[in-house]
Amino acid sequence: MKKHGAEFMGTFWLVLGGCGSAVLAAAFPDVGIGFLGVALAFGLTVLTMAYAIGHISGCHLNPAVSIGLWAGGRFPANQLLGYIVAQVLGAVAAGGVLYLIASGKAGFDVAAGFASNGYGAHSPGGYSLLAALVTEIVMTMMFLLIILGATDKRAPQGFAPLAIGLGLTLIHLISIPVTNTSVNPARSTGVAVFAGGWAVAQLWLFWVAPIAGALSGAAIYRFIGSSED
Repeated sequence: MKKHGAEFMGTFWLVLGGCGSAVLAAAFPDVGIGFLGVALAFGLTVLTMAYAIGHISGCHLNPAVSIGLWAGGRFPANQLLGYIVAQVLGAVAAGGVLYLIASGKAGFDVAAGFASNGYGAHSPGGYSLLAALVTEIVMTMMFLLIILGATDKRAPQGFAPLAIGLGLTLIHLISIPVTNTSVNPARSTGVAVFAGGWAVAQLWLFWVAPIAGALSGAAIYRFIGSSED
């Protein structure tokens, strides 16, 4: 239960910090933080939580990461369901808190997207379903490669949170214009349930693609990261 609690709080922080920066600060009048600030916010949430709860739960904060770590031989299958439930609940709780904060401003309209992930007409840059699918698969694949490599016992010790946090920042810098960046089904779910409508209708892609990408990344690292020649 302590591990599940840590995953709940860690995912809560990821969604509140990352999506909160997008909803509240990205386009703040005159001086907003923009895409760069949002990308950095997501990276910082993972970086800070990795140091805060990494020693408790491993700091997955993401169903795709938990599944990828299982596929990579780093996480037991019998703990997957508990982790995923805790992550999704933490994300939805953060979405609720963010909704309460954002709705305190006159003129707030959840129909604007509420930092939801989307494709087609709901992609920030108008990218197609196929482009979104490829982006989410490849970005999550690379994220798992970074995670598995940085946490390998042969890697320099103590630097994994930096590599993982900066990796997530880079992923957002690349893909915010395409899908608003998911690579995390819990993050997508946490805001989609409040945005409703199209965000819920398109949510399937942001479960399928990250999980497919995570499994691909795990398979690749099991090959290239093997200690055998």
